[in-house]
Amino acid sequence: MTTESQQKREPRHFSMIRTFSPADFVTLGNAFSGAGAILAQMQFLATGQPRWLWLAFGLMPLAFILDALDGRLARWRFQSSPLGADLDSLADVISFGVAPAALAFSVGLRGALDVVVLLYFVGCGVSRLARFNVTAATLSDGTGKVKYFEGTPIPTSLALVLVLAILFWKGLTGEALPFGVWDIGSFQFHPLVLMYLASGSAMISKTLRIPKF
Repeated sequence: MTTESQQKREPRHFSMIRTFSPADFVTLGNAFSGAGAILAQMQFLATGQPRWLWLAFGLMPLAFILDALDGRLARWRFQSSPLGADLDSLADVISFGVAPAALAFSVGLRGALDVVVLLYFVGCGVSRLARFNVTAATLSDGTGKVKYFEGTPIPTSLALVLVLAILFWKGLTGEALPFGVWDIGSFQFHPLVLMYLASGSAMISKTLRIPKF
């Protein structure tokens, strides 16, 4: 027979679905958009049909819109969620970290050294989000709003996606990528991938401070 003291010590069941706020469902939409973009890219590589890559490009701005809306919705309803910050970070890793890196691979940045840079970019995105979650409290003002970002926010990777979309539209992919390909020993390297190196490094920078509006 369970005593009253034992009942008090039992952990309360965490109901995930009941904990979700409307803003959390918008955040999931962000994650679905990023994951959908990755799956569309895989379909493009499997079939060679350009419409799939255009779908991937189109889902990226949708992810950005949903990422911007979730916070506004939470503030508008004055309803915070214990899952909100973690959900947002995980969704952003998919949509603005993994998906842009996969897009680069899809358009032809597939050399061994290209892949190293793309993995570095994803690692920087993950690290940047983790740092933000840890330091958000100390960077916020009296209202709880963060005053500035340390390093560029991960959604700035949409600029890379825009560059790739323009190149794809002009047929400058694969062997036609700008700046060509360099053979470094037995490895291949496309200089174009350096924009991912620069973007990743900017995300983890301590000296860059971007005001948050």
